[in-house]
Amino acid sequence: MWIRQALSGRTRARAPLELAALLAGTLALACGDGGTDEPAATATAPPAATATREAAAPTAPATATVAAPSTGHATATPEATAEATPEERTSVFGEEGFEASYPQYEDEASGLILVFGTPDLGLGPQRIAFVLSDSEGIVRLPIVSISASLGGGEEVTAIARYFDFPEGIRGLYVGELEFDQAGEWLLEVSLPRPDGSLAVLSFPAEVAERTLAPDVGDPAPASLNRTLDDVESIYQLSTGAEPDPALYELTVAEALEAGRPFVIVFASPGFCTNALCGPQAEILTVLRERHGDRANFIHVDLYENPEEIRTMGLGVAIETPLLREWGLHTPEWTFIVGADGLVAGRFEAFAPEEELEEALIAVLDGA
Repeated sequence: MWIRQALSGRTRARAPLELAALLAGTLALACGDGGTDEPAATATAPPAATATREAAAPTAPATATVAAPSTGHATATPEATAEATPEERTSVFGEEGFEASYPQYEDEASGLILVFGTPDLGLGPQRIAFVLSDSEGIVRLPIVSISASLGGGEEVTAIARYFDFPEGIRGLYVGELEFDQAGEWLLEVSLPRPDGSLAVLSFPAEVAERTLAPDVGDPAPASLNRTLDDVESIYQLSTGAEPDPALYELTVAEALEAGRPFVIVFASPGFCTNALCGPQAEILTVLRERHGDRANFIHVDLYENPEEIRTMGLGVAIETPLLREWGLHTPEWTFIVGADGLVAGRFEAFAPEEELEEALIAVLDGA
């Protein structure tokens, strides 16, 4: 029998009846009654986060210790240098590096493990993304329920949709919750099990008055990222195996001056090894090929010295100062910026092609 995690001496209330009925239909679909032979959870488990934030025992809420992120900002320089200062060598992702920057929670009662991909939360509507797995591997139900409450107050509930990564090797859930107060909220993920019960994993999420990274409606920083004009080889700009040259033609400042929408991705294609990291630069190329006549597209690698890293390893890596300039503390981000220079969409962790293109088209059609 699946048991809900008890919280502060009490057990969370069940989801609304309408949601329970929806989830029951989802279970039928995922288990074969809806016409698919794929089991609810079949896949190789995702790589575990380096720093595990385990859920507490069933009588207390899950807690996590996360390295305090730096809030300083730096101006990007035109060229990287191998002679990094101690400050440049200090990762914005904390002492353990970016592999530990996504909190992970485990609920022993349900056997669920969740890696939380969107810890930079603020007030208003916020994208929620996470990877969910159990003893069988990745959980691949089409939808699950997510809810949030603050201090035992009214609960807000939404649906998170499952997206496969390219090639289907893993995937993540994406939904949206709206937060009206800052503080430590309690988030719950609920999903049906074959015996008809609900499995639930609860975990805390800190909601700030303002996000660290630019939020929707904020001006995009006019960054001076390096371009092909600044280097001899494209491999000085990207850790990817086959970088797309068209993604390295403009600085952010130039894109803002151009006065048309653009998409910018911060990711390191050559070091995409955690559960929330996907081929974001490749998806950026796909979108550029479809919408390049209406928008600009920019990729910024997490590292300033990709060629040096290839021969000497991450021990000599220098993070781009744009990470601090944009307030980024997790290792994969995508922003859609409107023609007015304001952020129109923000996507922490991997953003599936379908999700990203839908948001981009909405901006283009409204431009």
